Amino acid sequence: MSNVHELGFLKDKIQELKDQGVYRKLPILSSPDDAEIILNGKKVINLSSNNYLGFANNPRIKKASIAMVEKYGAGSGAVRTIVGNMDIHEELEKVLAEFKREERAFIYQSGFNCNAGTIQAVTEKGDLIISDELNHASIIDGSRLSKADRAIFKHSDMDSLEDVLKEKRKDYRNVLIITDGVFSMDGDIAKLPDIVDLAEKYECMTYVDDAHGSGVLGENGRGTVDHFHLHGRVDFSIGTLSKAIGCIGGYVAGSETMYEWLIHRARPVLFSTSLTPASVGAITEAIKMLMESSEYTDKLWDNARYFKEKLGKLGFNTGHSETPITPVIIGEEAKAMEFSRKLLENGVFVSAIVFPTVPRGTGRVRCMVTAAHTKEQLDEACRIFEKVGKEMNILQ
Repeated sequence: MSNVHELGFLKDKIQELKDQGVYRKLPILSSPDDAEIILNGKKVINLSSNNYLGFANNPRIKKASIAMVEKYGAGSGAVRTIVGNMDIHEELEKVLAEFKREERAFIYQSGFNCNAGTIQAVTEKGDLIISDELNHASIIDGSRLSKADRAIFKHSDMDSLEDVLKEKRKDYRNVLIITDGVFSMDGDIAKLPDIVDLAEKYECMTYVDDAHGSGVLGENGRGTVDHFHLHGRVDFSIGTLSKAIGCIGGYVAGSETMYEWLIHRARPVLFSTSLTPASVGAITEAIKMLMESSEYTDKLWDNARYFKEKLGKLGFNTGHSETPITPVIIGEEAKAMEFSRKLLENGVFVSAIVFPTVPRGTGRVRCMVTAAHTKEQLDEACRIFEKVGKEMNILQ
């Protein structure tokens, strides 16, 4: 028998990963994703989750999810255009549109699917996509699926963006400017008012992927567009339902025209089964809870400020974050990986982020503070950070 089935070329690539020290095995979670978790059989403080508001294990949200399973079953059984469009999907879109203060919202099965489906649906040959150089991988992949040309501007550099527009705008029919709302590695916020001003000056559309702004920025977590009071001036506002909302899925908020078109051309929705009733129940309840109260976002920001201040006083470099995302920049890649390992040994799980995800020489651990953490847990985490920092000579 041919040895082609041994996938030797992949074995070689896997060995390269091992030689470079970046091969990994998946950590195994055997508890709900919460402020404290059981990871690889050990109880640790969790600073690696996107569960910003603690909704992933919220009793009220779990109850709503279970109720939907009892009434509608485990799955929808089809794509939305056939028989998978349940009344609860329609209701969720209405609730999301109200929450986002937009005409309509269109749901996808994941945030990644939003970018894979929307970008190629609203651009075509003869158009141009202009993207921030630090945009999320799903934006890069979504742009590649489009037949439009692509250009990049330097991260949050408005002179760079305008240079691209001056040079290229005249050569294209439609231009779509895409940015993350909150950049997930550094926690900085896009200069959205300036981007929108330039987009209107050069008659371009704007597209914001607000995965890390949804449930975090704006009134009660309405996102970056709300944070900057730009309603009606951003054409496509993408939100995830898997981070602050604590479940799975994504959506695009915008105009009635956007909604009508995506129903006909959003390929992940046309060719993949719709969100499960359990997910829809959980998401709908979570959005209603945010509309009722600011307590969850208030607690998130209070914890984030508390943790950042304590780490800063210890002498750690936490970069230029403007959000609860708190990088602790170590520098050398191997040292950042070792720092993460030693933190875990001492009872704190926080992921190392290294090149090529971030520039070489800026290796870091990325701390994700949530509303579910207690001050005692954050104090204990800081104590462990200080202990390991001193042991590794990161702190003097």
